[in-house]
Amino acid sequence: MKLPLAAIVVVLALGWSARASAHQFWPGYLQLRQTGPETYDALWKVPASGELRLGIYAKLPAACQPTTPPMASLAAGAYVERWSVRCAGGLNGTTITVDGLSATSTDALVRIERLDGTAQVARLTPDSVSMVVEAAADWTQVAWTYLNLGIEHILLGIDHLLFVLALLLLVQGWRRVIVTVTAFTLAHSITLAAATLGLVRAPQAPVEAVIALSIMFVAVEILHARDHRPGIAHRWPWVVAFVFGLLHGFGFAGALREVGMPEDAIPLALLFFNVGVEIGQLLFIAFVFAAVALLRRVRARWPAWAIQIPIYGIGGLAAFWTIDRVLAFFA
Repeated sequence: MKLPLAAIVVVLALGWSARASAHQFWPGYLQLRQTGPETYDALWKVPASGELRLGIYAKLPAACQPTTPPMASLAAGAYVERWSVRCAGGLNGTTITVDGLSATSTDALVRIERLDGTAQVARLTPDSVSMVVEAAADWTQVAWTYLNLGIEHILLGIDHLLFVLALLLLVQGWRRVIVTVTAFTLAHSITLAAATLGLVRAPQAPVEAVIALSIMFVAVEILHARDHRPGIAHRWPWVVAFVFGLLHGFGFAGALREVGMPEDAIPLALLFFNVGVEIGQLLFIAFVFAAVALLRRVRARWPAWAIQIPIYGIGGLAAFWTIDRVLAFFA
């Protein structure tokens, strides 16, 4: 990969990372679990930082009145409210709105679980802040919702994208690139499915720290290869991509647990979330190579030391994340 593209992508990544650090992209989450013909247990979760929470609010239909006072708590970067409501006549045909969503850059996921085990899932956005509760769930709605969540998660997951970018900087040749990216995809698909289905478990905080460490490791391997001291990542990039891909899959699973899945459609939601992740990853790779093709048309001379800028940019940001996430263990 040529320097101009890599430098540009790293600069964009740093700016993107700064935006993402405010947690504005974490979705709000409203769950309504039916407990009787007209009664529901409500859960409302929004991103929070310290004592400050994101200013979005779930607005239920006027026929819904609380039967218990809301119980609020702050934990793990989220503000959570739980309460019970009685909705005269039920929820079918009524409208649920998230106030304040139009003034943010985030989304809200709404999940309604019925007594018969079916569920309706909807994704609300700043441009579409309300939904109509339907009498029967549509599988295409679940598929579309989780497909979009998967695409959004990978495109806003700067650490995952930087790992992919580092692999592209390390690997030379189309065949090696395809094999390496395929190994990464296969690995994170395995652990995403296994962790989501409860077959394996891994604590999220250490996983996030090791994900950052994986980016730093590949950045160091790029420097070694340029100094004619190729390491394991340069010789067998698909092996490194597969091993670290397993860890990245746990990271994807943690994000999916945050928003939850409909109990009656877990395989469907998991499948389309993973498909969304792959689509987002392919869009990023396509952007990288399209930019390479475009910038090859621009002839410019760069000083020899400038080739190190994107590599140190990726490695430095990964080192910061590693330290920050390790320190979070003791916070």
